[in-house]
Order: sequence, then C-alpha cells, then structure tokens
Amino acid sequence: MIELKSPQDIERMHVTGQFVGQVLAELGDLAAVGVDLMDLEHHARRRIEERGAESCYWDYAPSFGRGPFRNVVCLSVNDAVLHGLPHRYKLRDGDLLSMDMAVRVDGWAADSAHSVVVGTPADADLRLIEATEVALEAAIEVARPGNRLGDISAAIGAVAAEYGYPVNLEFGGHGIGRTMHEDLHIPNDGRPGRGWKLRPGLTIAIEPWFAAGTNKIVFDPDGWTIRSADGSRTAHSEHTVAITETGPLVLTRRPAGT
Repeated sequence: MIELKSPQDIERMHVTGQFVGQVLAELGDLAAVGVDLMDLEHHARRRIEERGAESCYWDYAPSFGRGPFRNVVCLSVNDAVLHGLPHRYKLRDGDLLSMDMAVRVDGWAADSAHSVVVGTPADADLRLIEATEVALEAAIEVARPGNRLGDISAAIGAVAAEYGYPVNLEFGGHGIGRTMHEDLHIPNDGRPGRGWKLRPGLTIAIEPWFAAGTNKIVFDPDGWTIRSADGSRTAHSEHTVAITETGPLVLTRRPAGT
C-alpha cells in the first residue's frame, strides 16, 4: 500500500532527515586512519539517544539477514557496499567507507547513505563515489509529478553506463515514511516512462550503489554484509526525497560543505 504524505507529514520527515544528514556528516568527519568502526557506531548511538530518536536498524530482521541487526549504522569498507555490520576494525589509509543510517523522530523515518575515502584517496575510488553521487542527483532531478518510477531508475542506469559500471538490480531504493521500508522498489536501472506514476506526497529513498567490476554480490558469514563478488571497490549514495507539487524536495541533505 502506497501512502501519500501531507505537507505536514513531509515537514516532519524533513526534521528527521536533517538529523540523519547531520549525523552522517559527523561520521564522515570522524572517519580517519586508525579510527575503529565501533567508535563510529557508538557516536551514532549517542547522537540518536541525545535526540530522543529511534534507530530503524536496531532489531531489523528481514528475510535475507541473519538477524536481528543490533547496530544503528551500516558501515561497509572497500568491497563491502550494503548492510555492513559494524565490528572491531581500525580504518586504514585509502579505505573506502560507505555509511548508511535510518532513524525515526516522532514516528517519521528518513534514510541516507554517504561514501568517503579515509586518508589518501585513489583516483579510481573518487571516480566511483562521484558516479553514485551524480547518479543520485540525476535521479532526484526526474523525481517530479507526472514522471514515472522507471524515469528514476533509468536516470541512475544511464549514469552507471556513462561511467562504465555494471548495475545490480537486487537491492535498490524504496518507499519510506512511517517505517523505513514502504511499498515501491526502485531498481538502479530501468526503462523511462514505465512503472508507477509519481504523485505529490510520495516519499522515497533513492540509493544508487555501484561496484567497480561486477553486478554480482556475495554475503559475508555474518549474514548481513554484502560485497562485490569479484572483490572490486564499491560506493553508495542515498537520500530520502519527497515528491511535491513544485518538484523534488531532498529531506536528508547534509550540512553545506560536507
């Protein structure tokens, strides 16, 4: 069931989204050579508790995981891209870290992801991150009333093709609102002009993620962490977006300059 949100609902989600964006920016600033992933996890836990928010990840137990998930942020390093289970690992120079976080504030959810390079970046890693960010902005641009869900997917796929990256269709974007995952699956490639017609009040999480060398994935023994099947580097960008009468409204923008 697809629930269209009122302007008041969207504003409440925007409050949540601003908090998510702020915490992700803080985690990006904290990520440095020698910092343990669990230090980032505990920073996110403290911020959520201080805000009186609720993690959408804690106790999350979907069919594909070995749950329940008992962390508040997904931290995926190098060839890991989604659902990275925080663990004792000190970040090394050149690590590519993807951070994904979803919380509820006063009953309304927002979800966002951001990738950074720790220490000295490799040009190939910066290009991969750039591709996900360009794809995300292209998808947001077409998230307008009257367009179709396939237009969003096609925009992401076109950027992937331009950069020369394959696309996995198993995991992608989704509806969001009162819960983290609502109806509408948004693949990261598709055909324009197809699928559900976008209407004001629709709120979605758009999340392009690419692996440099493959569209195949494998799961770690922890049952959560998803990696590229060939061990190539990965990156992930995500925003929660509301479709409004005047166009897309990004609810999870990070503070300027981050």
